[in-house]
Amino acid sequence: MIQLAPGSRILFQGDSITDAGREYSDPASLGRGYVLMTAGQLALRRPDLNPACINRGISGNRSGDLVARWTVDAINLRPDVVSLLIGVNDTWRRFDRNDPTPVEHYIDHVRTLLLRLRAETSARVVVLEPFLLPCGHVTPEWRSDLDPKRSAARALAEEYQADFIPLDDLFRARLAETPAAHWAGDGVHPTPAGHALIADALVRHLVG
Repeated sequence: MIQLAPGSRILFQGDSITDAGREYSDPASLGRGYVLMTAGQLALRRPDLNPACINRGISGNRSGDLVARWTVDAINLRPDVVSLLIGVNDTWRRFDRNDPTPVEHYIDHVRTLLLRLRAETSARVVVLEPFLLPCGHVTPEWRSDLDPKRSAARALAEEYQADFIPLDDLFRARLAETPAAHWAGDGVHPTPAGHALIADALVRHLVG
């Protein structure tokens, strides 16, 4: 667990799951998903901390896109904590555009992100595991592509002494009691319940 300090700058990075409809013209926009829910729960539970939450997720991004914009949208923001959720589009583009991201490229990209954070900031990093749910667009073949990337995300978090939240495991544990579409109707993008699950895991990790 991270002992969040008062006034910490928390940066949320990723793709559309993080973006969640944020207004790009407004740097303070948090979107309508787990980032907004996390900020709300932190404000409710620990008003003394008063963190600055920053959302820089961009819909459609893959790991290589984050590498390309990491200076502007991460390093230059001087974060104290970085939440990183990336990988599902690296899998999705293989199946909808025949444009795969080999796991070796994913590893190189995420390693670059974590290495730069460690070298150029003092931020604590929380790597969120990319996830899929068996419904909507998702077919069983997707799992064979994502699972090596999930394993790589976990291994890289350990290598770079980042925290790790196993979102795929958390979602799959709920499937025994609730249909997959309850959490992500298309198998990728969370419903309000799915966003709430991610936010709950993050808040627990940030403040207990």
